[in-house]
Amino acid sequence: MRIRGTAALALACVALSGGSAAAQLRPLDPFDWRMLDGGRTVAAEAGGGWLRDQRASLAGTEGTLVEAGSFRALWRTGRVVLEAGGTVRRIFNEDRSFAPPEPFVRPDDDGERRDAGDYRVATAVRLTREGAPLAAILRFGARLPTTDNEVGLDRDATDFFATVGGRIARGAVLVGAEAGVGIFGTRDPEFEQDDLLIYALRAEYDASPVVPTLTVVGQQVGSGHEEIRGNESLGEVRLGLRTDGRWFVRAEYVAGYTDFSPSGGVLVSVGRIW
Repeated sequence: MRIRGTAALALACVALSGGSAAAQLRPLDPFDWRMLDGGRTVAAEAGGGWLRDQRASLAGTEGTLVEAGSFRALWRTGRVVLEAGGTVRRIFNEDRSFAPPEPFVRPDDDGERRDAGDYRVATAVRLTREGAPLAAILRFGARLPTTDNEVGLDRDATDFFATVGGRIARGAVLVGAEAGVGIFGTRDPEFEQDDLLIYALRAEYDASPVVPTLTVVGQQVGSGHEEIRGNESLGEVRLGLRTDGRWFVRAEYVAGYTDFSPSGGVLVSVGRIW
């Protein structure tokens, strides 16, 4: 009864909050597995990123993307972790065109596009007992339609996602993985919804004050149809370092392995866990 009540509360929180999923410009970030450790209730993180050779599908251009004011906050209560995040501002400097823009996208004479980023709320429910060697979660949420279709960086649409994940820790090694479905709106009136596989893998070696990390995140279009503009397959490998402790600094090098992910870049953030 307690588990069913907690899950119902989590579903209600997401419904009232308006939701969180992956922006189609960038894949969904993985769950922060440290929030399942005992004695941790709140976490907050803020930073930014610089990404080269990023494609803006709806505008049909490729260039350098700067994400300014990226943030994430998590709060744990019992078995439930509530998560909110987003990016305050995106600045996109166009280098070249690879396709005609969609008809609704405004031309940009100075080669720079600016827009708000996506805003997200998500919920994760721990399915296993606290302190278990293998931890399992159900994570779900939706993405708020905060971007502007006419700018061409992202879709002004509400998306939903749901994943199941597991984490195992052996000594200093921690490995966590998630997989699930993303139900994303499109700008194609003949194909208004697209269901994609979303996935994430994170590995850490926490044996020193500086923790090396490996993260793989992405989404994959199904084989039943071709990619729809604004809903392409995305994939990134992130090699990073994170300082250990209540206050932490994270820096990651990003390498994309799909056509619509950046060829390289850097993500930097600072955070605190209580």
